[in-house]
Amino acid sequence: MPAFKAPAPGFSVRFSPFHENRLLAAASQHFGLVGNGHLIVLDLAAAGPGPGAAPAPVFSFPTSDALFDCAWSESHESLCAAASGDGSVRLFDAALPPAQNPVRLLREHAREVHGLDWNPVRRDAFISASWDDTLKLWSPDRPASVRTFRGHEYCVYAAAWSARHPDVFASASGDRTARVWDVRDPAPTLILPAHDHEVLSLDWDKYDPSILATASVDKSIRVWDVRAPRAPVAQLAGHGYAVKRVRFSPHRQGMLMSCSYDMTVCMWDYRAEDALLARYNHHTEFVAGIDMSVLVDGLLASTGWDEMVYIWPFGTDPRAM
Repeated sequence: MPAFKAPAPGFSVRFSPFHENRLLAAASQHFGLVGNGHLIVLDLAAAGPGPGAAPAPVFSFPTSDALFDCAWSESHESLCAAASGDGSVRLFDAALPPAQNPVRLLREHAREVHGLDWNPVRRDAFISASWDDTLKLWSPDRPASVRTFRGHEYCVYAAAWSARHPDVFASASGDRTARVWDVRDPAPTLILPAHDHEVLSLDWDKYDPSILATASVDKSIRVWDVRAPRAPVAQLAGHGYAVKRVRFSPHRQGMLMSCSYDMTVCMWDYRAEDALLARYNHHTEFVAGIDMSVLVDGLLASTGWDEMVYIWPFGTDPRAM
């Protein structure tokens, strides 16, 4: 599959949970420091045959501030959310023209919103993570947040819903902890001192609801059993700089994907003795966003500060597609 040249450095990519050929991407000018953002929906099927053919953007919306993350709705095929540097969360409907977007502007966070995740079980809610040290629970039908979660002592970079439990999510913070929450309780149910440096990302195993992976500035990924969190069940070392994101496979138990400021994307099986399955060096700048398709087994995506979005099947060379 081909690559797409974004209008600015890439920060996040997400495959659609409804359409196997749809990909959502968030990009920001000047590496997110100043300038505009861009939310883009790509149609992979529109790329056409032959080398050099690129996916076609079917929706593109410029924003007045940087975008750091994005997420598809799990209940509405054209609805998506974007995390903005101005502290807002913006909801877009890709079926509507740009003049009618965003369909909702949610302004409650006091600082940059850095992470978003839509609940894949309940499907009617999403969570936002902010540099104001808080997380907020939202319903797309409400103009205000449902609940605010406080407890982190520094920026919250990411949040991830459990794939099995509709009320459980986890958060990653610069205070070096990962925390597990239940939306029915304002306090975390578990505070995990996950790393000795900032925790940038985390994700739940899609097959084992007790397994959580965390990624850190310390260059490592740690895999935890939250029922026995005293020590990680695995530690994955192989990146040369901070690990920006981590994602578990929706199709293969134990497999996860990571990206780093070392400009690489790695595939792992944390249960294997030789955990590193593949290393991809197709980006020429920091890699900031990764995802694995829920609908197509083995289909991967990445984006980075080189302004490129790559889509490729596991086991192939992204640059050869």
